Amino acid sequence: MKTKISGVELRRIAMPLVAPFRTSFGVETSRDVLLVRVVTSDGEGWAECAAMSEPRYCSEYVDGALDVLRKFLIPALPTGGVDAAAAVGRILEPFTGHHMAKSALESAVLDAQLRSSGESFGSYLGAARDRVPCGVSVGIMDSIPELLDAVEGYVSEGYARIKLKIEPGWDVEPVRAVRERFGDDLLLQVDANAAYTLVDAQQLAKLDDFGLLLIEQPLANDDMVQHAQLAKLLRTPVCLDESIESAADAAAAISLGACSIINIKPARVGGYLEARRIHDLARAHGIPVWCGGMLETGIGRAANVALAALPGFTLPGDTSGSNRYFATDITEPFVLSDGHLDVPTGPGLGTQPLPEILDAVTTSREWIAL
Repeated sequence: MKTKISGVELRRIAMPLVAPFRTSFGVETSRDVLLVRVVTSDGEGWAECAAMSEPRYCSEYVDGALDVLRKFLIPALPTGGVDAAAAVGRILEPFTGHHMAKSALESAVLDAQLRSSGESFGSYLGAARDRVPCGVSVGIMDSIPELLDAVEGYVSEGYARIKLKIEPGWDVEPVRAVRERFGDDLLLQVDANAAYTLVDAQQLAKLDDFGLLLIEQPLANDDMVQHAQLAKLLRTPVCLDESIESAADAAAAISLGACSIINIKPARVGGYLEARRIHDLARAHGIPVWCGGMLETGIGRAANVALAALPGFTLPGDTSGSNRYFATDITEPFVLSDGHLDVPTGPGLGTQPLPEILDAVTTSREWIAL
């Protein structure tokens, strides 16, 4: 039976961060978030577009996602309805790129489908756990003492793993300071966001002394061959993030030896169904995966936590509690308990925006009828 989609709402919200978040590609002080609400004959579904305000993490950005959804992706949905959310990916395939926009539309349809059937995201995707261990991503700081204070706070909250953002000039010494302060038992990894080149191999090799879980995306997004060369020079496992935009990319990276761990960000790969395909592929090859984050609100966080409960996600992800980023979330907050977050069990995402809070942070709304 086909689900008839009557229309799609594109809602933009402004979410200030509790503290600036700095990476090698810029500083975020607030999140300009695009939410997608799909209304069907059976109900509605929500999703979050993870694109940022500027095309720095990848080529996508919020204004562009809004434009491609409005002009191309939403009009491509058949007026007669879709037989399942999985069909949305096939319908949108002719449009090149725009994975984050596609992910938001497919995920909203999936949420509506699952709410109608009474099934949770976790159950549908194949979750094997009812809660997931959580890590936290720590941005680049102005000083090492400031970094140590921040890590101290997250450790005291119970986070199971710490990830440090690094860039040239902010790598070995910050890592050394954190390792010396918190000891060898702290699960610690670093993320370069493609800030280095193969010329920096000797500098990156100095990180081998600190027993890191992994080094994430050290080199350029589009250079798996050099990642494979770097992996041979390091003892620290290389993890790919921005380089993996599909299951085909993951297969190529594994074949080349470009990585031994994969960070799966559903928005980056086009949605949760493609994310599950990457999980299945990696698991078949014995490659650990973990769920990355894009500073999501409770809408995106709910889906990420469900994905992170799949059996191949053996490393703690960036599925932090709501208060890591926002003083007030748009949903009921996700609260860390003993270093874990519970996997939502309600229909669909198992959560939805709180109307009064949502209205207070909304900056624009647009309804597109089908």
